[in-house]
Amino acid sequence: MARIRIGIIGLGNAVEPHAKSLLDLKDRVEVVAAASRSEERMKAFAGRFPFPVTTDIEGVLGASDVDAVWILTPPNSHLELVREAARGRKHVLLEKPLDISLDRAEAIVAGMRGAGLTLGVTLQHRFRPASLRLKALLDEGALGRIGAASCTVPWWRPQAYYDQPGRCTLARDGGGVLITQAIHTLDLFRSLVGDMTVTAATAATTPVHRMETEDFAAALVRLDNGAPGVIQATTAAFPGGEERIEIMGTLGTAWLAGGTLRAAFIDGREEIVVRHEGATGGGANVMDFPHDWHRSLIGDFLDAIKEGRDPVVSGAEALKSQQLIAAILDKAGWRTEG
Repeated sequence: MARIRIGIIGLGNAVEPHAKSLLDLKDRVEVVAAASRSEERMKAFAGRFPFPVTTDIEGVLGASDVDAVWILTPPNSHLELVREAARGRKHVLLEKPLDISLDRAEAIVAGMRGAGLTLGVTLQHRFRPASLRLKALLDEGALGRIGAASCTVPWWRPQAYYDQPGRCTLARDGGGVLITQAIHTLDLFRSLVGDMTVTAATAATTPVHRMETEDFAAALVRLDNGAPGVIQATTAAFPGGEERIEIMGTLGTAWLAGGTLRAAFIDGREEIVVRHEGATGGGANVMDFPHDWHRSLIGDFLDAIKEGRDPVVSGAEALKSQQLIAAILDKAGWRTEG
């Protein structure tokens, strides 16, 4: 089967797990070019990965020998780059979030759908083995009816992280902890328990950081089945801990902590899935996690192109998670536009 020919746009921090995954998937993909407007980043990337490099982003987006593009640039650049990719008839795998505002995010999803092109978003936590097993348990009804659920992200970022130009500003990133860090766990949480309504929320910049946007947010939610839920996320919890999802059902309870799942059932059974015991990017080293989950997400995206279907994390799915974030901030009375 012919390999899918791809171009990479953006060679910052986000590119590393993608590049490692693409090397693993070399039998399925051919990287035609990796592009950055920064000569320094381009040269640094070329020193680490055996892919052709260029500073001609527009050339990659319009190239006739490129089937799909990976857009790994800052969020505020996504809409314009996706539109250009669509004009060039390219499928798109987009780094999270979709864009800095719901209006721009919705325009991306609608534009790609209207063009008949595949749009995927890099929300890789759905592809952790423990996450997949918990999803299967819920789909099988093994936990029974959900009675309550919670989601906690106790991460840490040092002030030096926020001192970088544009970091977690409204203009470049669209927000703070929710859209930049916790979106991964919130997306996974929503994929497991379904859609929800935000009933109360708070958000703040704690004294731990000097920054424009929130480094703490919490919400009370109501699941579609009427069950209550709690969401809490921060980057002020030194030294950073594992994100945690807890789902309490009529037949048992499941705890997902980082990459480890434990499920205890009322009939006495217990199940533990431990597939990853390392870091998950919750501390000062933001890229301290394996690339396995990216590889699985990319594999699904490639399958979606071949099969003419939506990927697991489609644009529409990512939009729902971004709408949840907007609802939390709106209920908290927090600024969501510059």
